[in-house]
Amino acid sequence: MASSIRTASWTKREATLEQLVLRAAGLGKQVSSPEGALTILDDISLGIRAGESVALVGPSGAGKTTLLALLAGLDLPSSGKVWLDGEDLTLLDEDGRALLRGRKVGFIFQSFHLLPALSALENVMLPLELAGLGQAQAAAREALEAVGLGHRLGHYPRQLSGGEKQRVAIARAFVMRPAILFADEPTGNLDQASGERVANLLFDLNRQMGTTLVLVTHERALAERCGRILEIAGGRLQS
Repeated sequence: MASSIRTASWTKREATLEQLVLRAAGLGKQVSSPEGALTILDDISLGIRAGESVALVGPSGAGKTTLLALLAGLDLPSSGKVWLDGEDLTLLDEDGRALLRGRKVGFIFQSFHLLPALSALENVMLPLELAGLGQAQAAAREALEAVGLGHRLGHYPRQLSGGEKQRVAIARAFVMRPAILFADEPTGNLDQASGERVANLLFDLNRQMGTTLVLVTHERALAERCGRILEIAGGRLQS
């Protein structure tokens, strides 16, 4: 459980740069609008250690999802830098960032993002096959069994409940054993019972595999299960 909201800044006493799997310095994001330049994020600096669980919270429009996209290398900042597992994302082109994500990052989204034409097993096999890794079927089967879906291997997304779809997405994310997992409102489309089961899976796998977990959520109870809470308001981290 997180105690109180802490500042995102890290002192040398708390963490050395070598311990940080994710680091941002002076991060800013501006976009054009009919009224002129609009600042989404402003001067954000943070550090996240390997194996840590961190929640990003704040009101709608605060910039949480934008920050997640920048930290994951899905978008580039207007200013500042992001280091993911020691690599400066701002120095990589789109292909380089995609290659790094494929090796180091897993994603879980509110809307699942499963391919409807593929079975649960095939959805989980896909990232392994794209990476050219062997034993994809065995690894995918093991990942689905770990999330309690060993009996749903041949089912297609349309045949699964919302909670089951999200568990397939979790298996797909963890099957590559990522260094860091980004989850954007992972329980947002689920009923309370399914949401609790999905949350339990996320934190169990975070502990068992040592994968760093960074999640965006509006659910305070879910955020408080993380080791640390970072609050964003008006595009800035709150102290």
